[in-house]
Parts: sequence; structure tokens; C-alpha cells
Amino acid sequence: MQPILSVEFNVMSNDDTCKEESISLHSPEDLFNFIAPGGGCEQIPSEVDNIQILYLTPDHPNKQAPIADLHATLQLGMVFINGPMSEIAQTIEQIIDKAGRDELAESFLTVIGAC
Repeated sequence: MQPILSVEFNVMSNDDTCKEESISLHSPEDLFNFIAPGGGCEQIPSEVDNIQILYLTPDHPNKQAPIADLHATLQLGMVFINGPMSEIAQTIEQIIDKAGRDELAESFLTVIGAC
């Protein structure tokens, strides 16, 4: 199975950005497992200045609604979500829903500015 997401952890030093670490995810569920309590996001080093969540280009373009595939970026605190608008919209809906049910790690809520 090919990854559909890449999560990059970046550190700034003297106006230069260096990619500290990157993980590949195969589904949106993998992302939400990572940002859930105990899912691993608590282990992000404090030196990280920003987190890039990159949705990879879909295998098949949306021919009925091509606007869904337009590239967009959403910033939540120090987290940048990049990719097709449809993927970003679905991710935001799920973040809102999971936050309301306490299914997001406090460390993730902190880095997006919700705490």
C-alpha cells in the first residue's frame, strides 16, 4: 500500500529550515492514531518549530469536481496541512469532531493553539 500522507517535523536554525524527521502514513486513520493520546505525537521534540502534514497527489483526479483537487494550505498554530482542498476539509472536520470527544492528545492541541 502506497503512503497517502507524509508528516515532516522541521527545526529552524539561523533562518534555515532543516527537516528533522519524516514519517509516511497510509491512511487518514493512521494520522489520527498518531495524534491521539498515546499515539506518538507526545514524543515530538520541543525543538520542532513546525509540522508539515502533506497529502500526496491522488492517483485519480476528481473529474466531476476538479476544484476538490486544488492545492491548499491550512495553518493551525505550528501545524501546516498541505494538499487537495477536499482532503484538508475532511481532516479539519475530523479534528473538530475528535477534539469534541477528547480523542486528540493534549500535545497536539497545544501545538495547534487550542490549549
